[in-house]
Amino acid sequence: MGKDFSVTTLAAGALVAFVGFASSFAIVVQGLYGVGASAAEATSGLMALSVSMGVCAIFLAIKTRMPISVAWSTPGAAFLATAVPQEGGFPVAVGAFIVTAILIILAGMWKPLGRAISAIPSALASAMLAGVLLPLCLAPFQAIAELPLMGLPIFLAWLVVARMNRLLAVPAAVFVTVLLIVMMYDVGAAEIGSLWSDPFIIIPTFTASGMIGIALPLFIITMASQNITGMAVLSTFGYKPDAGSMFRWTGLFSLASAPFGGHAVNLAAITTAICAGEEAHPDPEKRYWAAVIAGVGYVIFGLTAGAAIVFITISPPILITAVAGLALMGALSASLLSAMSHEKDREAALITFLVTMSGMTFFGISGVFWGLLAGGAVYLWDHRKSSQPEV
Repeated sequence: MGKDFSVTTLAAGALVAFVGFASSFAIVVQGLYGVGASAAEATSGLMALSVSMGVCAIFLAIKTRMPISVAWSTPGAAFLATAVPQEGGFPVAVGAFIVTAILIILAGMWKPLGRAISAIPSALASAMLAGVLLPLCLAPFQAIAELPLMGLPIFLAWLVVARMNRLLAVPAAVFVTVLLIVMMYDVGAAEIGSLWSDPFIIIPTFTASGMIGIALPLFIITMASQNITGMAVLSTFGYKPDAGSMFRWTGLFSLASAPFGGHAVNLAAITTAICAGEEAHPDPEKRYWAAVIAGVGYVIFGLTAGAAIVFITISPPILITAVAGLALMGALSASLLSAMSHEKDREAALITFLVTMSGMTFFGISGVFWGLLAGGAVYLWDHRKSSQPEV
């Protein structure tokens, strides 16, 4: 076992944990706030997610001897941040999180469900995700307009560091944000004493609008943009774990975190590339240790989740949303490119994108569901016409 471990493996795993947590914890917190969580509930959810994905990564990496990197559903959190508040508050969201986890488990157990998610046209899935991400990606520029002395340094830190190392760009923006908050706001002993927080169980409430408005879109986003992508990245590096098993395990760990306020954990994509790359270890059979180290790091970060909430609570909300938006810039760019890359599907993708980001709601169900429904109808109509023989 000692020969499997190396300094490069330790460095890769530590980088994954730092980048994975620092780059997107603000998005997760914004998402939990968006569906009605209090500061204490958001702390519990952030802690549960981080610990759950850390333990899941350690378990899967050791079980498969593959560099299986696990993350929380960042696009899912972005969706929650823009979701329609549900009558009944956060317990309704927690009920939806539980249903989402069960659907992920079923996708791993029942192949037709997994195939149905895979069959969603990539143009529509990407357009839906882009519609979710765009409002958040506007936040950095709104922050510059509202608080130029704070918003501009944060944006410039991200922009400059991204030119040198894109992986460290968002952590650099987070560092500048924390520095500015410490300099300009009073971080007292009361806040410091609350860094270590205990998770607590939220009694779920199950409603039809919560299932359709939160659970179903969250499931689709998590599967299409995270789990399936994560499997593709692993395959690129020559690792081919059983997809059904991966979905079942991430679904089970999602189910474990849901009652504490966690929305979903899933296979990672970008951080998987770090763990699975040659930089982690020259021998592909020993790179799984990078995922194990990353998992340990996530657990440590999760146990100190209160620290993240301290700065989020003290700072102006627009700054935290701005950091979240910077973290999603790459995802937005990739989603827009994928959505509009095929001319034949462009109109259906555009309708999906516009309806999703419009904010329209019917029966308490958000535009994400209606966007996919409207775009899907146009897509089916266009492909029906194209499949008809010429007269």
